[in-house]
Amino acid sequence: MSSIWSLRLISPFLVGANNLAKRKDGTYNRKLGDLMELKVAANPKPVKGVKTRDVVVDSETGVWVRLFIPTSVRNSSPVAEEAASSGKEEAHEESDKKLPVIFYFHGGGFTILSADFVLYDAFCRRLARKCEALVISVNYRRSPECRFPVAYDDCYAAVQWLRNQQHSSATVQSDDLLLPHNADLSHCFLMGDSAGGNIVHHVGLRVAGKDLTPVCIKAHILIQPFFGGEERTPSEKRSVPIISAASTDFYWRAYLPQGANRDHPACNIFGPNSSDLSNVPLPPSLVIAGGLDVLEDWEVRYVEGMKKAGKEVHYLFYKDGIHTFHLFNQRKIGLQLMLDMCAFIHGHCQ
Repeated sequence: MSSIWSLRLISPFLVGANNLAKRKDGTYNRKLGDLMELKVAANPKPVKGVKTRDVVVDSETGVWVRLFIPTSVRNSSPVAEEAASSGKEEAHEESDKKLPVIFYFHGGGFTILSADFVLYDAFCRRLARKCEALVISVNYRRSPECRFPVAYDDCYAAVQWLRNQQHSSATVQSDDLLLPHNADLSHCFLMGDSAGGNIVHHVGLRVAGKDLTPVCIKAHILIQPFFGGEERTPSEKRSVPIISAASTDFYWRAYLPQGANRDHPACNIFGPNSSDLSNVPLPPSLVIAGGLDVLEDWEVRYVEGMKKAGKEVHYLFYKDGIHTFHLFNQRKIGLQLMLDMCAFIHGHCQ
């Protein structure tokens, strides 16, 4: 059975389980929702060449991040790549090769999932290994308990934390350093999927034009970003796996300020209430869309709007991609996406 049809069969169960925690009054049963999400603990011992560590970045809010730290740098030869893909471990010494830094903002409509959700832990581990990068996955506070703009505040705070961590490292013993010695803060990237892709855009707006030395954001990567508007687009009327227009409507009601509609600028980036981005100094961006995703039309509009605003935008379309297909490592396109993203990242590390 193909992966597409397998996902079509299991997606009603995934969606149904999530719907159990949604209440008609717009609130969310957090205890029930978290019970249905399989979480994994951080592991200081390397697994497939990557170790993980959880760090609180804001003691007042409780926001924390999971660091995915490559413990070795793989040979780039085809033989080594094949060994890695087959699960075989190679012996490598610690390297001084500079590691780009990727901030990862998870999806879930601002309401569900977390940095320690099993699929995000597995994906960020693959990302750190394949891209040979330090990945910082942010566990931001979720709605409806914490509405707009809390998710943006928390993720921006993580960027500030990284800057402060580097500044304080001179007074810390090497054994106690949180960051690997070869983390390259001059080559940082904002990456996220779904609601996390939305967060990439809005945190990117906050960062734009600010001097965060030694942190420098080189590019944005938005994987099937969660945008929308009051208009109902053709792709939102599709019957596709994992996500529906009804569920996206719920998430927007849960996150946006009370009384706001989907033309709020957090949702509709180039809508009637949004600001002109022409003079905002944004870095290049990579936008990824899938042909089996209700959000496809809004993603295309985002690309078009960014280009009209004079921004450098690269667009990748995967015809058979369901929403968040990268988490399911969906057959060949999951691997291709990883290769494409790593090529984009290393292309901006020159």
